[in-house]
Amino acid sequence: MTEDRSCNSRTLDSSTILLLNKWQDNMKRNLVVSLAIISAPLFHAIAADRKVSQEPVEVKIARALSAGPPQVTADATVAEPAEKGELHILRQGRNGWTCLPGSNSIIGDPPMCEDAVALQWNQDREEGKPHPTTSVPGIEYMLGGATQRSDTDPHDMSSPAIKIGPHWMILWPFDPKTSGLPTVHKDSGAYIMYAGTPWAHIHVMGAP
Repeated sequence: MTEDRSCNSRTLDSSTILLLNKWQDNMKRNLVVSLAIISAPLFHAIAADRKVSQEPVEVKIARALSAGPPQVTADATVAEPAEKGELHILRQGRNGWTCLPGSNSIIGDPPMCEDAVALQWNQDREEGKPHPTTSVPGIEYMLGGATQRSDTDPHDMSSPAIKIGPHWMILWPFDPKTSGLPTVHKDSGAYIMYAGTPWAHIHVMGAP
């Protein structure tokens, strides 16, 4: 399931770079937004019936921080989903990023680091909204790898797990036709996951 099923690797196009620049211009605003988001109920679908893990806090923090690059994790908040869809803060940060330790026993729940926009994007998806409510691209890191059910269907809950290597994501509904990016899983380069759905986004394999 994880073999390279693509053609040649492609680099990000100019429109992607422009969107990244737009994301960077909004980082100060995102920091303010993130403080409000962190205090709100999040990841309701995953966390509604979850109790806080009994693992040592330092173990959970280390796993969460393994997901992002040092410039993100150094001052990131570390949190985990708790009961009633809330976030339990393990370490307070100050740079607008949130890292979550995930669970090794749950498919689709890997360690991750997200900016405020990505946090909102994931909240929208977990709450079952028809599309993201975000207005700028979000950035999410999974440098420890991940497991998922499908590259094409965001609602697939039954297919066998697909193992994904280290990657990061640009959470924005890119169009394969205008971006020139493939829509099939790749072990290198970039591709669009969930193409043609409101939850389409770019997977960039490897560390940035």
